[in-house]
Amino acid sequence: MRRIGPTLWVFHAAFAIFMVAPLVMVVLVAFTDKGYISLPFDGASFRWFRAILVNDDFIDAFWRSIGLAAAAATGATLLAIPAGMAIAWHRFPGREALLGMMLSPLMVPHVVLGIALLRFFTQIGAQGTLYGLTLAHVVVVLPYVLRLVIAAATGFDRAVAQAAESLGASRWTVFRRIELPLLIPGVAGGWMISFITSFDELTMSVFVASPATQTLPVKMYHHIVHTIDPLLASISTVLIVLTLVLMIALDRFYGLDRILAGKT
Repeated sequence: MRRIGPTLWVFHAAFAIFMVAPLVMVVLVAFTDKGYISLPFDGASFRWFRAILVNDDFIDAFWRSIGLAAAAATGATLLAIPAGMAIAWHRFPGREALLGMMLSPLMVPHVVLGIALLRFFTQIGAQGTLYGLTLAHVVVVLPYVLRLVIAAATGFDRAVAQAAESLGASRWTVFRRIELPLLIPGVAGGWMISFITSFDELTMSVFVASPATQTLPVKMYHHIVHTIDPLLASISTVLIVLTLVLMIALDRFYGLDRILAGKT
């Protein structure tokens, strides 16, 4: 096996620093004791973390984003499972058109998508509603879970399901006891990526959300437009820590490689 030379070590170290440095700077700014963004600072303080607890708007937006992301990821997963199984296992007229339509949100800029959805929801009277925002997020995150479900279904050995059917198992039993458990890595990976994408979505949500349905990214965007203070740095630090804890827990108990690769 070839050994990694010093040049490659330097490149890897520089790349890691380039990726991590902005996050480190955000975390350091979050602990400033001043009323404005400042680094370096004279002394560390939890002032801006305490400010989160007394700011009900950000706390409500956080829980709204959690619920919205969970609902959007679950809705996209329920649509992606049958669609992915049909696309991966069957050949039928319009198959490529269906696949292209369901993956099209990846190619359409979110600004264009947000304007189109705003006009559509206005015409049907759903503008600014939570269910309209949820539907918009389902459209945005559907391609992510669909791709992993298709990847898992493509690597699935159909002979197992056919053997069960030949032994008298019903179609529902085959799906529930054989197909779905073997597709779970792809489904779980798609759900997780969809959840993260929905939670982090800003560009499209700015057009669709109303003041009563603002998500956390939209709330942070409107806050930074009017006020520049370390409050957003402290919120970002909390999100970074929560994400790290979630990633470590998933890797410890299940394995991120299995989830993200959708391996069966």
